[in-house]
Amino acid sequence: MPSRPGLLECIERYFAVAPLPDARIETAGALDVPLADPTWPYPARPRRDAGPVTADDVRAALALQEAAGLPTALEWVPECSPEVGAAARAAGMAVEELPLLVADDAVDLVLPAGVRLFLVGADDPELPYYQQLAVVAFAHPGGVADVHEIPVDTSPEAVARTAVLRERIAGGRTVMVVAKENGSPVAVGSHQPVDIDGTEVSEIVGVATLPRLRGRGLGAGVVSALVAHARETADLVFLAAGDDDVARVYERIGFARLATTGVAELRAGE
Repeated sequence: MPSRPGLLECIERYFAVAPLPDARIETAGALDVPLADPTWPYPARPRRDAGPVTADDVRAALALQEAAGLPTALEWVPECSPEVGAAARAAGMAVEELPLLVADDAVDLVLPAGVRLFLVGADDPELPYYQQLAVVAFAHPGGVADVHEIPVDTSPEAVARTAVLRERIAGGRTVMVVAKENGSPVAVGSHQPVDIDGTEVSEIVGVATLPRLRGRGLGAGVVSALVAHARETADLVFLAAGDDDVARVYERIGFARLATTGVAELRAGE
């Protein structure tokens, strides 16, 4: 495995390259601002070797995102760009730092009885349910009903997001795994491989378990399956954990802490 600086450089390059097929990159001072379809947005990020990011840079990036109808979002690696958090706060953004981990030594997991993992195809008719599972999981910290009992979002925006996801799965740019119990989806997650000059790097994202089923190892099982799939072709697999408790779960299944990921959103009313 590369050294710590090498890993961070690979991850920074991943984030610089990932938006290029979908977005036009505008600059706001020392920030790159990908302007893409709102159904698949990308956050603004510091541009490599562009100098320190200022609050004015952040405000300019937010203005570009708002004008394009995109979420106002900024992400960075504090170990590489330590000044960004203060600049984001000065621009009125709420800042959070999350553990950044890389896949190291894989650990074999045993899922609960009756739970099976499936690789999701682009034509899977249940894809909207898998997306709804993630929405429900991230929105509800407590127990909720089975995802099939919750109406799937059929708004034009949701339908468009499903169409984009189908295209990404068909093109290999998103790989999704779903866990099912008795035929019903209970956990889901994806990895997103990017080729960087012949080296493949992939980020694990969107890992979600129905709240009433948490604590059974379903999310860890999904992540383990995603790592195994990604490692068939990728040299580096990484993820940002939601908090330290989640990071410790991932450490138990073979991840190692590397650094942190800074995330910032514009506070309501700003």
